[in-house]
Amino acid sequence: METYVWDVRKFVHNLASYPHINQIIDGYRQNQLIALPTETVYGLGANAKDEEAIKNIYKAKGRPSDNPLIVHIHNKNQLKDFTENISEETELLMDAFWPGPISFIVPYKSGYLNDRVTGGLNSVAVRMPSHAIGREILQLVNLPIAAPSANLSGRPSPTKFEHVKHDLNTRIYGIIQAEDIDEGIESTVIDCTTFPFKIARPGSITAEMINEVLPNSIIDKKIDINKPIAPGMKYQHYAPSQPVTLIEGGITKPLDLNLLNSKKLAFIGPRSIEHLVPENIKFIPLGKNKNDIKGAHHDLYDALRIADQLNDIEHILINGYERTDQTVALMNRIDKASGHRFKGEDEL
Repeated sequence: METYVWDVRKFVHNLASYPHINQIIDGYRQNQLIALPTETVYGLGANAKDEEAIKNIYKAKGRPSDNPLIVHIHNKNQLKDFTENISEETELLMDAFWPGPISFIVPYKSGYLNDRVTGGLNSVAVRMPSHAIGREILQLVNLPIAAPSANLSGRPSPTKFEHVKHDLNTRIYGIIQAEDIDEGIESTVIDCTTFPFKIARPGSITAEMINEVLPNSIIDKKIDINKPIAPGMKYQHYAPSQPVTLIEGGITKPLDLNLLNSKKLAFIGPRSIEHLVPENIKFIPLGKNKNDIKGAHHDLYDALRIADQLNDIEHILINGYERTDQTVALMNRIDKASGHRFKGEDEL
């Protein structure tokens, strides 16, 4: 089955007038899988209330069934249908950061959503995206939508329409095509089932930003990857088909022409260090410089996909960043893309 493509880029401020909007709304209400844009990455959306729809998300992605899904809403009033005992502290953070790139894990009340959404847990992750198209779709459909990233499980997440089509064409009902994604990495996930809260998955909203709103709400910043209470924790993610090696701390001097036994290489790193990479190594930019973390977030998954599609490339090197509170999300994704394979600059 060919996947429908709905190009809504010219209707960003008036989506209800898009000629095929009813096909999109009916698709969701008939439990089809439809990829939608959010400010973080494209999500593979389906009715979170329907068992077959949720099963089909896992099937289309090739995703382990113990990896929970995030439920997307457009209004806080929807929470009362499937959550309970949300703390005042959690409400404060929701009011501060929603709509936006943060998901909250809260106590789950069964009976409304399909229980497969939670991966067997007694908590559920929920978020309210800020992307104009994505949020309006949620408003028009008026259903809780489960939406993991719209890619094959384990592969780099999709930040462009073309990424989604490459991975999921013929596997899903449709793709809503919008402008390229702004953030570029998945939402911060914060576990609010106990206080102090914990970061279950780092993102562009940092622990420091959360603590500014609610002091001392995040203390322990360690993540237990063996207890997947949020997507992206337990399994290798964001990985191209070719092996990736992280250069811990990044490079400061020209690379040796004979790296890795003369394998054909691609190098992903800030534009400011391109002069350190020999011409026989394909250079793919990742932000402007080592301080451009937002640019690196935006570019990362596209860079990994570009490297993966180059002819004859046998190995991908990726420049590491100093590990700080600001780079924790970026380095989390790079660590997973490399399978925690790393070398220091002097080991190359």
